[in-house]
Amino acid sequence: MEETTPFKNLHSREYHVHEKEVRSVAWNFTGSKLASGSEDQTVRVWHIEPHGNGNSVELKGHRDSVEQLCWDPKHAELVATASMDKTVRLWDDRTGKCVQLAELSGRNINIAYKPEGELIAVGDTNNELTILDVRTFKPIHKRKFHYEVNEIAWNTTSDILFVTTGKDEKGVVEVLSYPSLQPLDSLMAHTAGCHCIAIDPCGRYFAVGSADSLVSLWDISELLCVRTFTKIKSAVRTISFNHSGEYLASGSTDCFIDISNVQTGRTVHQIPCGPAMNSVDWNPKSNLLAYAGKDNINEGNMRSFLFHQAHSTEGKLN
Repeated sequence: MEETTPFKNLHSREYHVHEKEVRSVAWNFTGSKLASGSEDQTVRVWHIEPHGNGNSVELKGHRDSVEQLCWDPKHAELVATASMDKTVRLWDDRTGKCVQLAELSGRNINIAYKPEGELIAVGDTNNELTILDVRTFKPIHKRKFHYEVNEIAWNTTSDILFVTTGKDEKGVVEVLSYPSLQPLDSLMAHTAGCHCIAIDPCGRYFAVGSADSLVSLWDISELLCVRTFTKIKSAVRTISFNHSGEYLASGSTDCFIDISNVQTGRTVHQIPCGPAMNSVDWNPKSNLLAYAGKDNINEGNMRSFLFHQAHSTEGKLN
C-alpha cells in the first residue's frame, strides 16, 4: 500500500530555455537562482521571484554541449560548467561573463564543488578525475581510472570523495580520502553501472542510482546500504534529496519522476515527464523540484514542480 501523499496543491511551471536538449539543472545555495546547461552550448540562469516569475540571463562561450553544472556553495552568483569542449568555465551571472577558464585533456561530463567552495572536482569521458583550485583554476590533483567513471560527490565534511563507476561491468562506488585520493573502500553497490549520486544535506546518507533500475541508500558514516528504492523500471539517470533530507527524487527513462520517503522507501508522488530525465534538483530552501531531459514535443524546456499547502494554479513561462 502506498503512503498517503504529503504534497497538496501541486504547482507546475514550464520554462522554454534552450534550443536543444537540457542536460543539467541546479539551484544556487540560496534557492533564488536556477541554472540550466544544454546541448545548444549555452547556460541559462533564472532569477526566481517569490511569486514564481523571474528574469533570466544567457551565458555563452562553450563550443560544445554543457553536460553538467554546479553553483559555488559560498557565492550565490557564481556557477561552474563542465563541457564536452574540454573546458571548465566559471561564470558570474550578474555580468553574464566567464571569469575563469580551465582547458583540460578530456571531454568533461561531471562536476562537483567541495562544500567549502575552494575546489572543484571534474570527471571526463577518458575516465580521469581532475581537482581544480578555484582561486587559480589550475589542476592540483589528477587520477586516471581504467574503467567507466560517472558522477562524483564530496561528503559534507569534505574529507571523502565518492566516485560512481561501472567497474568490472558492475556498479561500484569508489570511496577516496581527500586530499590523498587514496582508496578507502570499494562498495559493490549494484549489479550494473552506477550512474549518479546524491548526498543527504543533513549528512546522514548518500544515494546511488544505477543502470540496474535501483536506487540504493547508504549510511554515510558506516558505508552500509540501509534501503533500496524499486519503483523505477529502467536505468536511473539522476537523483536528488530535498532540503530536509526527507524525500528523494529519481529520474530515469521511465515517463515519470519518482519521489520517495527516505525513511520508509515508499513512493509518495510521481510526476509525469518525457521519455528520459537528464537532471533533477531540489531547491535548497523549499519543496520545489526542477527537472529537465529529453522531450520530443518541447525540446529545450525545463520544468519545476512546487509542493506546498497553499492554493495555487498552474503557470507557464516562455
